[in-house]
Amino acid sequence: MNSFSVNNYGYSPYTYNIGYSNPYWQGQQTYYAETANNDANAAKTVGLAALLQALAIGIEKSSQWFAKKLEAGKEFTSSENVHKIADSMIKRNNLDVTVDYITPENRLKYKDNAALYNELEAVAKGQNAFYADQHKLAVAPKSKPSLILHELGHATNTKNTILKLLQKSRRYAMYAPMALLLTSKVIGKPNDRDKNFIERNAGLLGFAAFLPTIIEEGAASLKGINAVKKVPKNLLKGALNTNILKRNYLFALATYILAGVGLGVASKQAIIENS
Repeated sequence: MNSFSVNNYGYSPYTYNIGYSNPYWQGQQTYYAETANNDANAAKTVGLAALLQALAIGIEKSSQWFAKKLEAGKEFTSSENVHKIADSMIKRNNLDVTVDYITPENRLKYKDNAALYNELEAVAKGQNAFYADQHKLAVAPKSKPSLILHELGHATNTKNTILKLLQKSRRYAMYAPMALLLTSKVIGKPNDRDKNFIERNAGLLGFAAFLPTIIEEGAASLKGINAVKKVPKNLLKGALNTNILKRNYLFALATYILAGVGLGVASKQAIIENS
């Protein structure tokens, strides 16, 4: 009997016979199946990572587009009217806040505070506006004064406990990708093949971390828009088009919504890269 083709148990080691379980061949089948599955999963992971990266670039470009539209947007009324509306808003809400309309020249008076001075550079260029609660200061570009109404909306939000908490949450939102990744590792997986809750929902959870900021930003804009309606019309002079103000604030809100989507993408990327 040829020992190469037939072994002592009467079957060929290179032929699968019905009714006989070949441990070696089954092991090879499992190995090749797992290898193919791992290769397929790796390809999916790489493809998803590439897709997320492309999405992140698209989000950044879109956010820049909205920011430029806001920067180029017309004012809804005169600077004089905006100043009156801002003053009325401060008095009506009893706000302890200083308002300043920044230019490259008057920015110099803040040079003793290096951090604040640096932040005001973009404001002076007409590219930003902000409310700093620690300084009780609301600033907007002199070239685009209507943004101050939104910033005073932030100041008004500090008088509401829930909105103030939402406002403060933004400082922690950026840590969402790292926090989700670490939590995912602690939770672990049900088994080697399944994903845990965080891995499956990292994108939504990352966006949810930024949602409080989006809500608070929207509330600040609404307060700014409503402030226009509460000023007696006989105190204002010239044209007053609140639709322009609403559109400009919508462009601003869109950049925050996109930032939330971007944080969701970053959270998903962190999970994918770790896997």
